[in-house]
Amino acid sequence: MIGLPDSHFEELIHPHTGAVSHVRAPARGFSSDFAAVIEGEKGQFFVKAMFNVPGGRKDSLLREQAINPCVQPLSPPLVWSAGGEEDGWIILGFEAVEGRAASFDTGSTDLGAVVEALNRIAGLALPDVAKDWVEDRWDSFAADEPEAALFRGNTLVHSDINPSNIMIGERDTWVVDWSWPTRGAAFIDPACLVIQLIAAGHTAESAEGHASRCVGWTSADPKAIDAFALASLRMHRYFCEQDPQASWLKAMVEATDAWVEWRQRRHGTP
Repeated sequence: MIGLPDSHFEELIHPHTGAVSHVRAPARGFSSDFAAVIEGEKGQFFVKAMFNVPGGRKDSLLREQAINPCVQPLSPPLVWSAGGEEDGWIILGFEAVEGRAASFDTGSTDLGAVVEALNRIAGLALPDVAKDWVEDRWDSFAADEPEAALFRGNTLVHSDINPSNIMIGERDTWVVDWSWPTRGAAFIDPACLVIQLIAAGHTAESAEGHASRCVGWTSADPKAIDAFALASLRMHRYFCEQDPQASWLKAMVEATDAWVEWRQRRHGTP
């Protein structure tokens, strides 16, 4: 059990939670300034919060707040929000759902549900709120502007597909942590899945086999996937160089490198 971060935070959430009786850190990791399951007089909620300071972290929480109504029931609904421009915190309170992180391991029985979840994302209509959220995070790692243009599209992209962000319940599967959804190419989420599957022990061929069951993958130009794989490798290498002690970044480099090597052998590209 953990505590609330400060009295101001407690004051902001009190109208929504009532007196708080229990605060539990989630099993899954989050990049928020605060994340916990909070139990209070008014129920149980999963709460994410950021300090109200300019920058990407605050913006990502505001973007998650904006997209939540558009990704129902794939994502747990946002029940309330607290804080604002005059407060020290921006706080989101989601319906607390019971589930566990998906397993991406070889032989996992969760992989069918994972693929289905990605297909549900691909089947969502692009919300008006996301039309200006053009996917550009891989642009600076692409070989040139024409390659970066291959990552454009009109599909809602989650862009952070990993085991922690797909929750498996007894009857439902949820995709959580919509911190930075964008409008991009439909193959991006399946491609992120490929890298994660390789990191979990799959061969590149096996990982692409699972991705091939994703609707966003089957219609993609192989050259666009090649460009994305190389851009991802450059991106992960860059971030690994910035934080060489982060073992998960090293794992991403190794997985993406294996994927690029396999695609180059398969397609005969340099």
